[in-house]
Amino acid sequence: MIQNKYKILIVEDETNIRNLVATLLEMAGYQTILADCCLSAKTLFTSYMPDLVILDLGLPDMDGINLLDYIRKDFLTPIIILSGRTNEADKIDALDRGANDYITKPFGSGELLARIRVALRNNRFCAKEGRLPGGRFTLRNLEIDYDARQVFIKGKEVKLTQTEYNIVALLSENCGKMMTYATIIKAIWGGYPQEGSIKKLQVNMANIRKKFGDKPGEINYIANELGIGYRLK
Repeated sequence: MIQNKYKILIVEDETNIRNLVATLLEMAGYQTILADCCLSAKTLFTSYMPDLVILDLGLPDMDGINLLDYIRKDFLTPIIILSGRTNEADKIDALDRGANDYITKPFGSGELLARIRVALRNNRFCAKEGRLPGGRFTLRNLEIDYDARQVFIKGKEVKLTQTEYNIVALLSENCGKMMTYATIIKAIWGGYPQEGSIKKLQVNMANIRKKFGDKPGEINYIANELGIGYRLK
């Protein structure tokens, strides 16, 4: 059975708040990953590639803004700040640096869940509700059923490997955006680009484009900018 739960990384150093948020999210059907400092959060983010991050700013090792900048360097993962800092300047700074939302403590559980739903929904801007139940993506004759993890062209299923599907889903969620080799490799394999990993990506992409019927010199689904990355267009 395919696991369709969203993964949410909770970065909070206060144990009672961290556990409270985790319990709330797990009761709502989310999978949680817990971190109590910025350094461990970076490691967990790279390892698990969560669908959303809930981030406290006052962390014991460094400011949470450091993690926000780290994620925004390569990823569009939704980030909700959950902080005791109520100063308007702090809110503006976090939002300007790429946070999707800012909630001050104390917070209401209903409000937090609602803002998580909005952030997840907005992040799947190319799909009709993205990976939510019934979520589908359509581009010309290409259709993706996220829940079933199936891809169709002109109504006929395209048989993809698990890795190939993950790459296609990632590109569809960032439709129109040039995705660099580094961003794709981190998202799919959780590592950093090396000669071998770039070659592995290129082989997978060549197989995908062949299965999609993409041909040089024609209007194709996937554009390749040599030495930079790929774009679903």
